[in-house]
Amino acid sequence: MTSRKATIGVLGGMGPEATILFMQKMLDAVPANDDCDHVPLIVHNNTQVPSRIRALIEDGGEAPGPVLAAMAKDLEGAGADALAMPCNTAHHYAPVIAEAVSIPFLDMVRLASGKALEQTAPGARIGVLGSPALQATRVFEGPFAQVGLTPIYGNDADARLDIIRSVKKRGVTPDAIGALQVSADRLVERGADVLMVCCTEFSLIADRLRNKAMLFDTLQVLVDACVAFSTGDSQSSEAARGSSAASVPPKSDHLGKENLPC
Repeated sequence: MTSRKATIGVLGGMGPEATILFMQKMLDAVPANDDCDHVPLIVHNNTQVPSRIRALIEDGGEAPGPVLAAMAKDLEGAGADALAMPCNTAHHYAPVIAEAVSIPFLDMVRLASGKALEQTAPGARIGVLGSPALQATRVFEGPFAQVGLTPIYGNDADARLDIIRSVKKRGVTPDAIGALQVSADRLVERGADVLMVCCTEFSLIADRLRNKAMLFDTLQVLVDACVAFSTGDSQSSEAARGSSAASVPPKSDHLGKENLPC
């Protein structure tokens, strides 16, 4: 007998290529012999979520929170057992999302803070390679403080915004790779012990940076947590649930004999 895997609802579209990358990483993370070995996903690839950058650090555009809460409710209604959102900046609205549903929200920021601690030790300085909105909204400050870490930000906010906009418009280009490499090198010069890729547009470039030995990607951390939750990995799954007040056990029912095709 095999147990049914829990379904992950994905608040996507921020941006759409990053959502596709998340889905590909979810496929790559599972050693599958057939379709049913993979994690079931319900993906709300909503490209109409109001701009997080505009709302948080520019001219005060429409707030994304209500749209994200509505997406979360839609995903829960469609049968998701837990929610994930492959956009770091949008985690400013994580409390709004978690309050809108009764299923767990797998918080990428808190999960990444735990991963940063695993790779370093209390007192370490973590280079935040992400949108300037993360610094402006202090998304990582609270979770980092809880585990004794200090975030380090670059002084090249405009350059990083240009990279994000370039990737959204033109995809990964040599210019975007080179510009992100400069940002990464500057964080190392400022004393970062580890580099944390925490923009899903940057995730499309991360494997092309020279600093890979000292770098981890929050998107991969979220992928690992989603797989653990879905498959019922008890230790990892419990850590993944920690950011949400609700805790829903994975569904389980009879899907047929082991090793039969899906």
